[in-house]
Amino acid sequence: MSSDRRPVVFVHGLWLHADSWTPWLELFREAGYDPQAPGWPGDSPSVEENRQHPERVAGIGIDAVVDHYAQVIGALDTQPIVVGHSFGGLIAQRLLGQNLAAAAVAIDPAPIKGVIFLPPSSLRVASVALRNPANRRGTVTLTRKQFRYGFGNALPQAESDELYDRWTIGSPGRPLFEAAVANLKPSSPAKVDTGKATRGPLLLTLGGKDHTVAPAIVRTTARLYRKSPAVTELRQYPDRGHSLTIDAGWRVVADDVLAWLKARGL
Repeated sequence: MSSDRRPVVFVHGLWLHADSWTPWLELFREAGYDPQAPGWPGDSPSVEENRQHPERVAGIGIDAVVDHYAQVIGALDTQPIVVGHSFGGLIAQRLLGQNLAAAAVAIDPAPIKGVIFLPPSSLRVASVALRNPANRRGTVTLTRKQFRYGFGNALPQAESDELYDRWTIGSPGRPLFEAAVANLKPSSPAKVDTGKATRGPLLLTLGGKDHTVAPAIVRTTARLYRKSPAVTELRQYPDRGHSLTIDAGWRVVADDVLAWLKARGL
């Protein structure tokens, strides 16, 4: 790629493989960017290999993921834009707050420290891991029914099942435990410097039907940034669930992200 193409680093969340960003990579490349979607530390190159070796990601926490992507960014010639979904959205905010990104897009991001109230639907999804303390050091895999509730609830059953078969992988349980006790720990890995004035612009999105990251979580996250003079914007998709980056409507969200970046000269 030519050096004038701004790098974009895509960060997936729990239970989705990095390859789920493939349509986004193609779109951003066509739009003039240099995109990549590295997996989390321990992730395997393919969905199938991840499913065969879920133990490779066992026990990995938020700090390890942030450090992993910081190393990816450190190898780049230009500060990238970081786009993250779910826990990837939390990671994107951490990287932006550490001045490692020129801008960040946090799509239906997992709750950062300071988000106190978790709606029942979000607690139900998190309980997949939290109900068993051993999951803190292990991996957690969703059943088809759990994926339907957490990701595909706004989709036809057939589409939800197809996405489950195509993209889901086992993920570490530790980030969910870390997020659950974030407000009890001053040095929580879910802590983001929301008051920072010198960071780049941030776009937050919420899906109005999201069960995993319920709308109230993202609205609270946006309020936590009010003390910062840096740009923070919130975009809402009232009829979308947590699958909004991978379902048939992904292009609507991706086009909005591109338009937002272009409007800021990025």
